[in-house]
Order: sequence, then C-alpha cells, then structure tokens
Amino acid sequence: MALCSVFIDGKAALVPTGTTILQAAGAVSISIPTLCHHPNLPPIGVCRLCVVDVEVGDFHKQVAACHAEVQDGMTVRTATPELERARRFALELQVADHPSECLDGETGEPCELRELARRYGVTKQRFVGDEARYPLDESSPVMTIDLNRCILCRRCTRACSLVQGQDILWIMGRGDESRVSPALSLPLRDTACVSCGQCLAHCPTGAIRDKRPLRPPVRPEAVVTSVCPYCGCGCQLDLNVSGEQILRVTSNFDGPANRGSLCAKGRFGYHFVDSPDRLTRPRIRRDGRWEEASWDEALDLVATRLREIRERQGPDALAVLSSAKATNEENYLIQKFARAVLGTNNVDHCARL
Repeated sequence: MALCSVFIDGKAALVPTGTTILQAAGAVSISIPTLCHHPNLPPIGVCRLCVVDVEVGDFHKQVAACHAEVQDGMTVRTATPELERARRFALELQVADHPSECLDGETGEPCELRELARRYGVTKQRFVGDEARYPLDESSPVMTIDLNRCILCRRCTRACSLVQGQDILWIMGRGDESRVSPALSLPLRDTACVSCGQCLAHCPTGAIRDKRPLRPPVRPEAVVTSVCPYCGCGCQLDLNVSGEQILRVTSNFDGPANRGSLCAKGRFGYHFVDSPDRLTRPRIRRDGRWEEASWDEALDLVATRLREIRERQGPDALAVLSSAKATNEENYLIQKFARAVLGTNNVDHCARL
C-alpha cells in the first residue's frame, strides 16, 4: 500500500494514500472540529468547520479536512488565527436561531453545537434569528423531532438512507425554508419508519431525540457498554445510567456485530428493567392463583411434574423452549438438560422471548 508523508501542525504523519486530512490529523492526536461529519458516514462538507490551510508545492488553499485527501509532502495547518475566526463566525451563525435553553444546557440533552460554541467562546447569540418556528413532531411512539434545534448537517438523512436503507427523511424546501422532513411533510408515524433510531444516534444537537427519558432531565453518571438482551445477534450498546436506573440507550459504534446499529427493541425497549411488573421471585399456581415461592419449592415442583409426565407419557411428551435472552452457555445447558436428562430432542428457540 502506497504511503503519504504529511506534516500537520508540525507533526509528521505517515498514512495510506486516500486518507482524508481529518483522518490523518486524528492519527497524530490533532482534533479538528466538525458538525456534519460522522465516522460512520461518507463526508459531505456542509458545516465548513473542518476547513484547514494546506500547502503542496506552490499550491496553497483552504480545504475541508473531511473531504480532502492527503498528498505526499503536504503541509497542513489546522488552527491559524484566520481559521479560528472563521470557525467562530460559523458557530455564531449556527447558534443565532438555536434555542437558548439548549445553549444554556438546561435541556439535559447532549449537543455538539453547544460544546463547540463553548470551546470557541461563543457564549452569546450575537446575531438574532427566529426561534421556535416549527411545532414538535411527537407522532412517533419513541422519538421526538424538534426542527428548531436542527442545523441541517444532514447526518440523519444520510444515516436513514445509507446505513438503514429506509430513505424516510429528506431535505425539504429551499434556502432558509430548508428543513428535515419525511416526504410530503408527513408525520413520522405515517411513514415506513421502522424506529431503528439511526437518525437519533447520528443527530449532533438533539433535534431528534428519545421521547422517553426522565423529565425533568437527569444527567447520566456513567456510560456502561453492554450487549442487547433481546436476540442472539450480540449487538453492543451503551447504557446511560444514573444510580441503578437506565436513562437511555445510545449507540456504540465500535460494536463488532452491529457498528452502532440497533433495532427498535434494542434502542428503546429497556424500560422492562425497572418495570414494577417484572418478576423478581418464582411463583407457583395454587388453587388457580399465582403465589410467590422459594426457589427450592419451585424447582421441586417442576422436577416432580416433569418426572410424572415422562413416566406416564414418555419423554417425547416434553419439550423445552429456550430464549435468545439467555447466554450461549445457558442455552447449551438447556439443550443438554433436554437431551441427557429428559431424553427428548424437542428443543426449540424463539428470538422474541
């Protein structure tokens, strides 16, 4: 593989041909601000925050680091006073019509625009724009679309189209009337949306967000990487927790099985953990009513009934149904129990259990 030697802010980097300047900068631990870029998506270059100075021979120009590829002998400067002023100005334009409660951090929702504004000292809205022009779309059972926070980075539309293959969200209108919307401006519930949450996972400002986190907002104390319990795919996810409570599930883009993708159950179906209807102790039916029992009582009853059925009707009168929520080791033991102890090959599995 051909390699290119480049200098980025005085640091030498040797990277493969075809590497973007943004990727090369990351390889030598240099951070270039972005809003429209996401490593899970192809570059689009609409936010212009990643613009850098490049020199190759007599060529000297400002280019978008997310798009432009390195060339051998290239010199890159990422933080000149001119670039910093341009980024600050671009951020001032973005926050002009961004809700003030989001910029003040009152919403509890993560917002990359807010963090960049603070990083560049954009603490006040120097320009005055229109606020709260769009009503919330809360037609989805799991997501809220708040176009007043949208910065038209197109991360949601690209994730919907290129990652999930759904093409639900589009850029509608022109100029300052441009907005993210389903075709024909339909409510989200009236589309073919599968509630995968890819748009939510890629949105940098909380314009598309989980409908059901706690209100008032509670900030997570920790983010714990775990595995989705619903099926055997092994999708990794991040649990945002406070104390013993799950606040929300977010994508883990390093997950080897799913690379950040989750189905509706994996992303939004976590409330069963804290459900008051969840069984925490075994139950035995006595006189037509379910009553709590000890594990010894429950296991003795199950063993007795299984033995009676096998002796009376034979082992093939029994069947064992396993669950994708069990671990591989537990599923192995279940089938071993069915075959070696009960003497039946009637073993099945349902991914929905």
